[in-house]
Amino acid sequence: MFRARQGLVIGTNGKCPPRPMRLQVTPDTLILQKEELSYIPGNTIVENVNSIDSRERKVKIVRQKVGGLGISIKGGSEHKLPILISRITKNQAADNTGQLFVGDAILKVNDESLEGSNHDDAVNVLRNAGNNVVLTVRHYGAAAPFLKGCLKKHSNEENIHESPTLRVDEKDPQNAKMEKKWVEFISIPLLMSYITRYIPGTEKLRTDSFEVRNAEQDLTAIVQCEDERSLNDWVTTVASNITEMTYQQMKAFNKNLATADQILWMGWVEEGVEDDPVVGQYSWQPRFLALKGSDIFLMDSPPVSGKEWTQAILNIRVYQTALGILKENECATQRNNCFVLQISSGKVCCLAVELQSSLTKLETAWHRAIYNAVTKLGSKTFSVTVRGGRSAALTLDWNLGFALYDTEEKSYLWQYRFSQLKGSSDDGKLWLKLHFQATETREIETRELESSTLPDLLYCMHAFLTAKVVSVDPNFLASS
Repeated sequence: MFRARQGLVIGTNGKCPPRPMRLQVTPDTLILQKEELSYIPGNTIVENVNSIDSRERKVKIVRQKVGGLGISIKGGSEHKLPILISRITKNQAADNTGQLFVGDAILKVNDESLEGSNHDDAVNVLRNAGNNVVLTVRHYGAAAPFLKGCLKKHSNEENIHESPTLRVDEKDPQNAKMEKKWVEFISIPLLMSYITRYIPGTEKLRTDSFEVRNAEQDLTAIVQCEDERSLNDWVTTVASNITEMTYQQMKAFNKNLATADQILWMGWVEEGVEDDPVVGQYSWQPRFLALKGSDIFLMDSPPVSGKEWTQAILNIRVYQTALGILKENECATQRNNCFVLQISSGKVCCLAVELQSSLTKLETAWHRAIYNAVTKLGSKTFSVTVRGGRSAALTLDWNLGFALYDTEEKSYLWQYRFSQLKGSSDDGKLWLKLHFQATETREIETRELESSTLPDLLYCMHAFLTAKVVSVDPNFLASS
């Protein structure tokens, strides 16, 4: 179920200093808004107020040897204002572009953000920006009263490129006032976005904040809350909407997929790589995990088209793997909600999800994927040898169970149902012992085999047994 919420927080995009903001969460979007002052004139006449586009613009300036960029700036965080162009010198670099105006707020110099910068820092950034400078600007009409003095001071010099929004005829300045309003700072679509309370790449849990990144991982919002209860409420709200949006996207994908290839679960996880085995220190990387048909996919980013599925970091049949949910005392890392993905090749992936509820849903989907894969497979045969070096074939069959076929004599040596298996042991390389309970005598009968593909055999056997167990689980049957 989608949730909506609004409240005051401390926010940042990871590039600017944190500041008080308003957070809005809608069913499909997270929005951080910052508070700005807006100039509300009394009976002041403002000419051509719409003559400058208030959207962001990028203007390229070539620095001159004499005069530099040809602009002066005012404002800064110490004035609770953006960095503002207060003066443009006639016939110099900025003036020659014809695209810059007094009252423009400088948001970026090249790719370096000036949002939240003080005046001195902005001067240094502009001074060291090189000869070819790209300014990202947006006209800031609220700067009128702040920059009015600059206009008057230089009015006789005829060297200031005025903004039409600042040419005023003051008739009733006593009634003019400043009004606060909320403007968008950053907006993040929640479709397949990523939420975490951990500092990126580490096991350090933020105690009072969380981070949300969009699906492409190029937009970030970091939100600091006033207390733990507020933090948990916000995380639950945002995570619930992300989960619901992802589920809706999964349903949309499945409309174009055959039943056997349906997506059962997808979402962000973190993959841990052990940096220091002595202290058990891990570094973590976001991955996108999907259970689709009989396959597991581990990707760098969510799939948008068929191309992303073919470029997965890991793509393997689910019956060649085993899922292990780690209890708190079993996890070697400081992360919560950890699980391991063990693969028949010997590779082990240490993974984690943000919420316990996500881990529960993943485990349920995993059982469904195993069941679907095994019933679709039906049977799987492995070449083995028995005592005396005789060649044989061990078949795992969904309906019949275990069956050993003598390929030389062309006859079955033995057969058992899955329910008759009471235990097994192996050396991890070649030898396998299966302990079955005879139907009539109730005695344990041990069958010894040798297989050159023992890991594949063991993982497949585990998959068949898991599928048999969940197939008689009332909860599983009810969900079916």
